[in-house]
Amino acid sequence: MNQPLRLLLVDDEAPARARLRDVLGDINAEVPSIVVAEAADGFAALERAQAGDLDVALIDIRMPGMDGVELARHLTRLPTTPAVIFVTAFDKYAVQAFELAALDYLVKPVRAARLADALRKARRRADDAVRLEDSALAVRQNLSCLERGRILLVPVARILYLRAEQKYVTARTAEREYLLEESLVHLESEFSERFLRIHRNCLVARAAVAGVEHVADEGDTEAHWQVILEGLGERLPVSRRQWSQLKSLLK
Repeated sequence: MNQPLRLLLVDDEAPARARLRDVLGDINAEVPSIVVAEAADGFAALERAQAGDLDVALIDIRMPGMDGVELARHLTRLPTTPAVIFVTAFDKYAVQAFELAALDYLVKPVRAARLADALRKARRRADDAVRLEDSALAVRQNLSCLERGRILLVPVARILYLRAEQKYVTARTAEREYLLEESLVHLESEFSERFLRIHRNCLVARAAVAGVEHVADEGDTEAHWQVILEGLGERLPVSRRQWSQLKSLLK
């Protein structure tokens, strides 16, 4: 007999998690499962998921701080990714937008038959058969960085600049740097309202730009501009191609 599926329940409302537990109990004979852990928000869920002992995460979509879509995207960075089943109060038309981004979805109130079907899919799922695609439905509040075997969350609001270096992108906060395995082009597209390109390999946070300075390197016949960032002594060069856009921001 197959081992019970190991589940993580993620919902900011305790009654909703209790309801899921009840329904899971009703179908346990046909689809054995065990609730390994519960979480009331995405941050706690991500921390718990890093133990690597989960088969399925049942995730609410609307949660404060980090919604279920963002959580699911971060889960894909784990060495062992649980299957994601969204649990949502969205109507069927909104839910269709998420259908390709997860193994399955359930509409509240969750019906036993639908939950059983979803868990059967999870049982059949090969370890790496499902990969969550980037979602255009939600802009992330955090980027994720794999460091020493653990996932660190980097709040987008704290990032001063993003710079491409070889196959990585460096995210710089006032405190330190983080290495991201993401494309600078993709980050520029997703966060176009927050970051401005100043060079082919660099985006700066619009809110972090404190000013610019005109400099000329020794032996250089043509002066150029550098960005001064709030709270950071480092200066970032501006390419001639991007200078006009930056100048309009400073007006």
